[in-house]
Amino acid sequence: MQIEVLKQPSKTKNIVNTHTLAPLLNYSNPKQKVTMSSSLDVPLVKGKVIELNSGFKALIADETHKRFAADICDEMYTSALARGTGISKRKPEYLEHKMMEGDAVIVIAPDGNWAGFSYIGAWNNNQFVSNSGLIVSPNYRQAGVAKMVKKRIFELSCEKYPNAQIFGLTTGLAVMKINSELGYEPVTYSELPQDDAFWEGCKSCVNFDILTSKGRKNCLCTAMLYNPADHVAEVKPATKVREMQVYANRAHRYAGNA
Repeated sequence: MQIEVLKQPSKTKNIVNTHTLAPLLNYSNPKQKVTMSSSLDVPLVKGKVIELNSGFKALIADETHKRFAADICDEMYTSALARGTGISKRKPEYLEHKMMEGDAVIVIAPDGNWAGFSYIGAWNNNQFVSNSGLIVSPNYRQAGVAKMVKKRIFELSCEKYPNAQIFGLTTGLAVMKINSELGYEPVTYSELPQDDAFWEGCKSCVNFDILTSKGRKNCLCTAMLYNPADHVAEVKPATKVREMQVYANRAHRYAGNA
C-alpha cells in the first residue's frame, strides 16, 4: 500500500511506502496524524510476524510458546548474575501469563528454538507501558536478535496502548542505541510511573537496595522514554511550527516534574 504525502507550496506529490511509517496507521485515512519513529528504516510491520531473510521470526508470543518459559527464566537469572545487575528472577508462570495475554514477543530461530524474548506491562491506568525482560539466548547472540525483539515489542506497545508513554530501564549500551533509534530519550526517574507495583518488580535486582536508598530517584539503570506526543506529525514535511510543538511538549513535561 502507498499513501500520498502533501507538499507545500508545490503541487507535486510524494509517495511514501507505509512500511516506513510507525504502526497504527489508519489505512483508510491517508491524511491522518501518525506516530513517527525517529528512524524511518525501522521495519515496523502490523500483524503478528516480522520475518527477516535470516530465518529468524519475531512473533507475538502465545500459548504455543509456554514450553520455553522455564528456559527463558533460567537465562534471565544466569545473565543477570553475569552482568551483576538487572532483574534476575521471574517465575515461568509469570511469563506464561504474559504469553497468554498477548503481552510478550518471542523470536524463534530457524531451528525452532527460542532466540529472544521481552514483555510489556501497563501502569498508571495505561498512561505508561514498560518494555521489560529483554533476553537473548547465548546460542544466537551477535545475530541482531535483540534489535528484532526491541522493534517488535515497541510496535506491540504502540498497537495496544497508542496513547501511552513507552519506557524501559537498562544498563546496556547496545539497548540504549536501539532505543534511541526508535525515538526514546533518556529521562530522570521522576518521569517514570510512580506505581508501587512497577517498582516491586525491581526487588529481584541485586541493586534494589541502591534504588530504595535513593528514594527511587535514580539507580544504575538508565531510564529511557518514548513520548508519542513528541512524535505526532501530519504526513507532510516537518515545519518550524511542528518543531516548536515538540519542544513545548517537553517543556511542559519537565515543568510538571519540577
